[in-house]
Amino acid sequence: MKRSLVCALGMVLLLAVMVNGADFTVKGVYTAWGQSQHAFNFDKELYDHNYVVQMLRFNITGAANENLKFVTRFDIAQGWWGVDNEMNSAKEYGKTGSSSSFDNKDTHYLVHVDQAYIDFKVPETCIGVRVGRMQYLLGQRLMVDNNYDGVQFDFNKVLGKKITLSWAKVSEGVDDLSDNEKIAADITGSTDARDAHLFTLNFNNEAGAFKYDAFGLYYKDNSISDNNAFIPDLFQYSKSRFSAQVTQLTALGLSFSYKTGKLLVAGEADYLMGKDDIANKKHGAAQNWDINDGDLSGFNLYFKADYTATPKVTVGAVAGLGSGDKDVSGGKGNVNKLRTAGFFYITEIWEDSIMPDEEGITPQGLGAPNVRGYRELENTTIVQINTTFKPLEKVTGFLSYNYIRATQPVHAWASNGDGDWTVSPTLSSQNLGQEVDFRLGYSMYKELNLMLRGGYFMPGTAAQYLITGKDVKKDNAWELKAEVTYSF
Repeated sequence: MKRSLVCALGMVLLLAVMVNGADFTVKGVYTAWGQSQHAFNFDKELYDHNYVVQMLRFNITGAANENLKFVTRFDIAQGWWGVDNEMNSAKEYGKTGSSSSFDNKDTHYLVHVDQAYIDFKVPETCIGVRVGRMQYLLGQRLMVDNNYDGVQFDFNKVLGKKITLSWAKVSEGVDDLSDNEKIAADITGSTDARDAHLFTLNFNNEAGAFKYDAFGLYYKDNSISDNNAFIPDLFQYSKSRFSAQVTQLTALGLSFSYKTGKLLVAGEADYLMGKDDIANKKHGAAQNWDINDGDLSGFNLYFKADYTATPKVTVGAVAGLGSGDKDVSGGKGNVNKLRTAGFFYITEIWEDSIMPDEEGITPQGLGAPNVRGYRELENTTIVQINTTFKPLEKVTGFLSYNYIRATQPVHAWASNGDGDWTVSPTLSSQNLGQEVDFRLGYSMYKELNLMLRGGYFMPGTAAQYLITGKDVKKDNAWELKAEVTYSF
């Protein structure tokens, strides 16, 4: 801990010297999460976890003038209480257990840099430019929400409020200077060193109280001659079972928000289409792969409404519909997104899935890689009713009820004995389950917030097929989480 703090402070002082004369600002947040998770695999005897994690994050800006600045964001003291602040690696040491699950994700290092870029305006033009590692975000965080290396261009008030055009280098092949199709294998077994690229276009505008973004993306992974794709083969974590290998993706979307009087509504609609050019004959030993005809498609529909009934009570509703794959052993494959960090939120347990590989360390919700449920609206149809209330000036509460179905039936699966998996053509269900959630927050100071939150998930047969492959145990999953957050 002391080494982390000294290292971070040293970085701050070094940056201060380097940007002598700049307007130098430091902001950030410290958060500690106390987790108590039970029966996330629907078996209370096998899943009983209590642990604490924490993170201290700095956001630093150095502005030479109003037209030129640098921005960086880094985390220190990011750790899991009781786990040494050093790398725990199954590959390095042959160890197993939960602390080995975050191999090569920087969660055990002293400093983890999330973003680092310069931001400048081209003189006497409407153009703003950002160069470096930064956030790429579209809409409500359903399709793209991740930090990538690249370039972003803003064209201000040319058409609407702003048009943003961006390019990102998602993958540098096998982390090699070569762009050849065939080189010596790296430690992952990859031999195709060609790259993966992402292009996005976002149109931002508003008409009175109606604000909207129309956006599109194009993604191409060229490194597939070795029969692996960056998504999902090189993530170093497991997505939900039987996921497509995305080699090409095109998507269009529209996101909006509108406020009138006491009513606030927001939503998004996306359509995706692409290719899975890797012709798998098996699902793989880890059940990672979908078997499809090479074509991918999918959609997301999302709507949220909040009505302020009184100064102390708000009632709301959420509805979401995401496409699924009706046949993971053939036909067209399903795709709902490119890559996200899991900050799209509806429920505490079902799809809340801030990932250890992306922005944190703790596996949260059934979408975490140690459980492998759906994330965001993947094959999910959900309806929620909720209320937010403020009984005291510094106290805020929240309650919700959620009814959850699978858009396409989820089938049972089992090992066939030769390292692959058999998916049942007859045993299937669309009943994912129901969930009740709560939050209770107390603002002790303007900068310090304490929160107790949790949820109780009652799984249906489809949830059991998704997580375990069979309908045997039906223990309800539940979680309590205590949070301490200091923003500065």
